[in-house]
Amino acid sequence: MTPRAADRARYDRATAHLDAPVAIVDLEAFDANADDLVRRAAGKPIRVASKSVRCRALLDRVLARPGFAGLMSFTLAESVWLARAGFEDVLLAYPSADRASFAELTSDPKLAGAITVMVDDPAQLDLVDRARERDGLEVRVCLELDTSLQLLGGRVRVGARRSPLRSPGQLAELARSVDRRPGFRLVGLMAYEGHVAGVGDAVAGSPLRSRAIRLMQAAARKELAARRAEVVRAVRAVVPDLEFVNGGGTGSVQHTAAEAAVTEIAAGSGLYVPRLFDNYTSFSGRPAALFAQPVVRRPGVGVVTVLGGGYPASGAAGPDRLPVPYLPEGLRYDPQEGAGEVQTPLLGSAADDLLIGDKVWFRHAKAGELCERFEELQLVEGDRVTAAVPTYRGEGRTFL
Repeated sequence: MTPRAADRARYDRATAHLDAPVAIVDLEAFDANADDLVRRAAGKPIRVASKSVRCRALLDRVLARPGFAGLMSFTLAESVWLARAGFEDVLLAYPSADRASFAELTSDPKLAGAITVMVDDPAQLDLVDRARERDGLEVRVCLELDTSLQLLGGRVRVGARRSPLRSPGQLAELARSVDRRPGFRLVGLMAYEGHVAGVGDAVAGSPLRSRAIRLMQAAARKELAARRAEVVRAVRAVVPDLEFVNGGGTGSVQHTAAEAAVTEIAAGSGLYVPRLFDNYTSFSGRPAALFAQPVVRRPGVGVVTVLGGGYPASGAAGPDRLPVPYLPEGLRYDPQEGAGEVQTPLLGSAADDLLIGDKVWFRHAKAGELCERFEELQLVEGDRVTAAVPTYRGEGRTFL
């Protein structure tokens, strides 16, 4: 029996009492992935990206482990909810225009002390001030640096379009603006290199493309390390007691941790290890989060149909955004139908061994987006479900 076949047998036994669709997290794999992230971070604390987990019970679990400290949230409303639930260090990774949540943040000392908001434009500070319902509370602020690699005088750009701030001078200017503005305190700097951390460099069947990605990433890491160090020096010249400099992501943990200017690493997807994180030369993880769909039809030889399963991930549309049939091995989509909203035909010799009611296990393309489809995650230890915990959706929270 192959390791994957053994996992399938465990998962089937563990969930035999549960009807599919069902989602699980294999705790042994989850914990092993957490340990690997800590190893790669080489002593620097890891701030957990909540959007990649979207389950408070599992956020609690990973933060209880040595090497992890603090959360990186994705909306201000989520930040407020998490802080009220007892999480004491929440960095909002994206600017917000949520006036109601800003009003709540600026009227509650507990929230103001726990949440740090993201800024890359003075107009975002104006939004906070217009929402204030109470004077005297300082809002903690983090600045974001644009990490994109720009070539040919900026005519070629590689990386996400995030902050407009690239140079040490631009960051220092905004740092001075925050520092002299009443009601705000600059505490951090963030730089997320998504074109390194979130892009696999070993694309199956594409050696030339993989080589090009590795060359690009090597150049991007070198350029960013030098520029990030200069930016940190410039910002610390304005605010010497800056609390943190955050960088990285699951795919670049060890590279970012090697930079002296960086004080903490962000990561989250590496806990679940979705399919988009299969194609890296720098690390390998264990798939920990899976979902199962039930076989409901057998249309013919080498074909079964499962209920639903069309859960595409965000980003530029393409085959890599679809869940992948994982267990049993050897199943693939019908190219005429793909992953369907209400039914998904699957092809392959493995289909002939499946019966009506059997489970087919899938891996989502991304990590936390799986939790938008399920109210509960079944936590599997060995061949038993030891707990069922709510996702954000299961707690009635859908923030985006």
